[in-house]
Amino acid sequence: MNYQLGNLEEAVLLITMYMEEAYGVSVAAEYKKQTGHSISIPAIHTVLRRLEEKGMLNSRMGESSPERGGRRKRLYEATAYGFSVIREVKKERLRLWAKIPELKLSKH
Repeated sequence: MNYQLGNLEEAVLLITMYMEEAYGVSVAAEYKKQTGHSISIPAIHTVLRRLEEKGMLNSRMGESSPERGGRRKRLYEATAYGFSVIREVKKERLRLWAKIPELKLSKH
C-alpha cells in the first residue's frame, strides 16, 4: 500500500472515524479535547480536503440549520481506503514501539 500520512492527518482521520458528525468545527474541537492543542478552522479544513483528495475521506453537504444562519455544513466520513491506511499505520507504530525495550523507556 502506497500512502503518505502526516501526524496531523493521522489524528484528523482517526477523529473522523469515531465522530457521528465530523465537520470542520467539530473535528477542531475534538482535536483540542484529545490532544490539548488548538488548531484553526482553516487548518482543519485544509487537512480534511487533503485527506479527501487522497481518497481517505468522502464528504457530503449536510442539511441547513437555523444555528448556522441557514448554511449547510460539509460532513466527512472515512472511506474503506482510509480505514485500510489507518490499520497499516497502527501496525507500523506497534512494530516500532515493540523495538524499544521497556528498560530503555523507563530510564528517560
